[in-house]
Amino acid sequence: MALEIDNKFTGPVANGGEKRAYVTFLAGNGDFVKGVVGLAKGLRKVKSMYPLVVAVLPDVPEDHRKQLVEQGCVVKEIEPVYPPESQTEFAMAYYVINYSKLRIWKFVEYSKMIYLDGDIQVFQNIDHLFDLPSGHFYAVKDCFCEKTWSHTPQNKIGYCQQCPEKVTWPSELGPQPPLYFNAGMFVYEPNLYTYHNLLETLKVVPPTPFAEQDFLNMYFRDIYKPIPGIYNLVMAMLWRHPENVELDKVKVAHYCAAGSKPWRFTGKEPNMGREDIKMLVKKWWDIYNDETLDYKNISGDKGGDDHKKQFVKALSEAGVLQYVKAPSAA
Repeated sequence: MALEIDNKFTGPVANGGEKRAYVTFLAGNGDFVKGVVGLAKGLRKVKSMYPLVVAVLPDVPEDHRKQLVEQGCVVKEIEPVYPPESQTEFAMAYYVINYSKLRIWKFVEYSKMIYLDGDIQVFQNIDHLFDLPSGHFYAVKDCFCEKTWSHTPQNKIGYCQQCPEKVTWPSELGPQPPLYFNAGMFVYEPNLYTYHNLLETLKVVPPTPFAEQDFLNMYFRDIYKPIPGIYNLVMAMLWRHPENVELDKVKVAHYCAAGSKPWRFTGKEPNMGREDIKMLVKKWWDIYNDETLDYKNISGDKGGDDHKKQFVKALSEAGVLQYVKAPSAA
């Protein structure tokens, strides 16, 4: 008997929290902690009213956790989630660990959360996305044009949902594919029923090249609602679909293209010599290096404006001065 996927369930038993927060994910002892620190400072720069929760795997070292707490993050340890054994070749080797992101559906002390990858920066306030109608999954449509998509029929025939009028979907291939989102940024509602159903569904769904992104697209297909591209500018859009990009209006930039991570940037990889890329990398570094955005300089300001006071109060209520270890993997 096929497992029932009930992704529309919401209710008071599953959703006990009334708070809101941003959330990101961190694994390992590498340099990705710089991205998360930059994200925390970016949210402060745009005067977000909500804390940043960081879901960390057990292999994140103590000094990295300390950096995050010192930057005003709420650090929560989670256990890894692994897909079933398979022969799948992932588009990127590290994608397999990203299934652990499913644990964030367990954070039911929050009624709504906005997930942001650690290689994302926020350039304009997006708190208003928390007010989107409940019961849906919100994210930005992805692009199929990069070579990492070469395994897909979309890429093979040149079809992309960013410009569906250029190459139409051939009828001999069956129905047009459903809309497909990039899972580096999304708005969702933590829910214990959904959390357990996600993990049960994962046991019977074969892994695919884009790992948890493919899985989330499958799972939330019926309740997915697209939001404008300014909420998750994937770098490849700059050279694949420049007609769809208004750079001065971009609120969220996603440094996911090869060579685009600001803290590793050399400018030598393909497309990385572009002036728009270099400008976005500089904007990230300007935020990362701005000491006035450090949490200690916000929390230590006893005078401060009303926004700072409210922000510090929200962090205090979230328990920002400590990190929480997961009680179990269940």
